[in-house]
Amino acid sequence: MAKEKEPVEIFSGTSWEAEMVKSLLENEGITGYLINEAGTVFPFDITEGGTGAVKVMVAEADSKHALSVVAKYRANEAKS
Repeated sequence: MAKEKEPVEIFSGTSWEAEMVKSLLENEGITGYLINEAGTVFPFDITEGGTGAVKVMVAEADSKHALSVVAKYRANEAKS
């Protein structure tokens, strides 16, 4: 697999947060996918609320743009 196509985790949170981030990425033309979407809980994969962390993954080639989308999302969440 070419390095630019390798998956990179760009966000981890609750399932609704991860879905929101994935949607925002899609609006920017970035394809992403979710890991642990079914809510599998591992001791090392727990969010603050106690539920299984859902991770948003993108291709490494898209990671810089994707991280800027996540930063904007977090900035907006902090204002709430």
